[in-house]
Amino acid sequence: MTPSSKNDAKEYQSRDEWLTLDSHNKTILQWSFTIFAVGFALWHLTTNLLINESPLWQNTIHFAGFAILATVIYPSQLLGRQNLFFDLVYGFLVAWAACWVAASESRIYEDTLALTGQAWQFNMFDWTAGGLLVVAVIDFSKRVSGWVIPILIILSVSYILFLGEHLPGVFRAASLPLDDVLFRTIYNDEGLFGILANISSSNITLFMIFGGFLVVSGASDFVIEVSKVVAGRIRGGAAFVAVISSALTGTISGSAVANTASTGVITIPLMKSNGFRGRFSAGVEAAASTGGQLMPPIMGAGAFVMASYTAIPYSTIVSVSIIPAFLYFMSVAFVVRIEAVKHRVGEGIDMSVSRAKILAGALTFIVPLTVMIGLLMSGVTPNFAASTSIAVLIIVSWLTWFLGRATGTIELQTNVMNIKRIVEACLLGMRSGILTAILLVSIGVINNAIVTSGIGNGFSLMIAQWSQGSPIVAIGLIALASLVLGMGLPVTASYIILAILCAPALAGILADNIIIEKLVGGLTDPMQAALFMLVESPHVAKVATGMSLEEASSLMADVPFQVAMTMRPLLVDADMLMGFLLVAHLIIFWLSQDSNVTPPVCLAAFTAAGIAKSPPMATGFQSWKAAKGLYIVPLLFAYTPLISGSFHEILQIGFFALFGIYAINALIARFAEGPMAFWYWPILSAGAILSFWPLDLLMNMFGALFVLVTVIHSHIRNSAAAHPKT
Repeated sequence: MTPSSKNDAKEYQSRDEWLTLDSHNKTILQWSFTIFAVGFALWHLTTNLLINESPLWQNTIHFAGFAILATVIYPSQLLGRQNLFFDLVYGFLVAWAACWVAASESRIYEDTLALTGQAWQFNMFDWTAGGLLVVAVIDFSKRVSGWVIPILIILSVSYILFLGEHLPGVFRAASLPLDDVLFRTIYNDEGLFGILANISSSNITLFMIFGGFLVVSGASDFVIEVSKVVAGRIRGGAAFVAVISSALTGTISGSAVANTASTGVITIPLMKSNGFRGRFSAGVEAAASTGGQLMPPIMGAGAFVMASYTAIPYSTIVSVSIIPAFLYFMSVAFVVRIEAVKHRVGEGIDMSVSRAKILAGALTFIVPLTVMIGLLMSGVTPNFAASTSIAVLIIVSWLTWFLGRATGTIELQTNVMNIKRIVEACLLGMRSGILTAILLVSIGVINNAIVTSGIGNGFSLMIAQWSQGSPIVAIGLIALASLVLGMGLPVTASYIILAILCAPALAGILADNIIIEKLVGGLTDPMQAALFMLVESPHVAKVATGMSLEEASSLMADVPFQVAMTMRPLLVDADMLMGFLLVAHLIIFWLSQDSNVTPPVCLAAFTAAGIAKSPPMATGFQSWKAAKGLYIVPLLFAYTPLISGSFHEILQIGFFALFGIYAINALIARFAEGPMAFWYWPILSAGAILSFWPLDLLMNMFGALFVLVTVIHSHIRNSAAAHPKT
């Protein structure tokens, strides 16, 4: 390493510590930056509760502040080395540009019209500010996440500027003037400071700050210790600790990589000392941490984006996600159980539990989280729920401290949220929020191009044509697209792009199954039957009288895409259409998580591999096998009423799905509670199929019986082999 590169590494490390209170001998500039970050965190709290700002001003200030944070924490490499002066000047220029476009909105709309008679017109400063913002989001997104999003931004802008008119078929789009493109990019609701930026400024950043408060208050330690109590004394208990702690930690951060890094440093060495292989320990931790983004009530940023795009209440999205998240974590737990029995790990090992950490973190974890969940379920806004929970956490920490003083319990006096800890929590929240804030604003450029050009309809048409009305084919195409996008995009970004492009098509395919059922019975309403008169199909004559299932499917396949979009609201109940839209978004949201655990690029698995010192790619394949619930549960979304059914139906589907999931894991591992005999294979296969059969209690019971018989028999055989009679 050259002297200059050593200096660069040292500077980067010190600049990364500017958002902590741990650095010694901080300079005035570093302290100023720390004070700015804390003030910025407090601004997020006050602007969402007390200040009545316009959304445009709130979103531009939000981006301006994170632009300054990003330029320092993610330094540039100007001329091959870091330059602090350049980064600071650049950050403040971008912040000025963001505030300029907000301050200029009324002038551009009103004054220009009065003076020139045109709807709007940019002056030199408008062009400078707008151009700088576009360059900045390309640069910042590259700094925080690599080259994929910058390339997509450049392609998106090029598409509506000149590229679209040269493309064939459904992807052809008219070219727009440069000033029109810049105006739409900045001021459209789908643009830089539109819907996505508002989700970040109003909701996500507050939850990041809340997560910082939970971590600083000792909640993470509490989660680990409680997991040990629950699972620490059973075979393979260390791996179950990883599953449980990652599920609970997911309610704090909603980030797979953050979960892996925070809980993995404890659980992975614990699993290895318990007898698990290094790659398996890391793979299970990555798979379990990925489930953190599926875990209500936070669910990463996806739940907020989903609520904004579908207009479905956040509380509804969270409540229908509880059983699916439970199924996912149980699928990982089954992998752990099979591995523990197969390799006889964890026998006779007891993990000590820190009573002090449990006492110190119990109330500050349970009470604020309970308050937040209760508020979200009651229908209040997420920003109010997060802000109230932060206040409750601070109050509870002081009550715990007073209780500790009164009873003489030292453990209860350790994590009081004094000024220093509040500052640490704010800094941690701001550090966690940089990536999401930058990406959600940056993706606004892509979102605007998709909406402006109408290319989303082209993608929907392509999926509809390629899938030929088959939900499983459509889901397979989306899974492939999510894997490819996930190689370079964070999960939230991948979900947003796929949801914009694919959700309407998938929801339409699911809704078409209802129309097919009606066609089989015949459409008695002449107005509904008349909708098919323009469709070129030999089966149109049977619309009123009824037809076979094959004929109905063939007829729907012949309906043009635009006609089908018009037809669905007239033939399918509005509530059912909304339910199918929610199912489509949940399927895409779940599939977008696979990039965390699927080779060749799987950040959560690689993070875990670094902790376990295991081969990264081998760890990636292990995490992919452990996370197979990401593919099973979306199929349940599509083919069963797991989301839209009654409480009884959802419980039935969820309960019997556990048997099917275990059977699939046993078949893949070639091991149940013991080695697989040849006759286990057909019985387990049949058990899996029957367990998943939608809402057929008799079939489900037979499926569960087949799986149980195999499990019990393999356990008896394995026990007999381990303890032979003398």
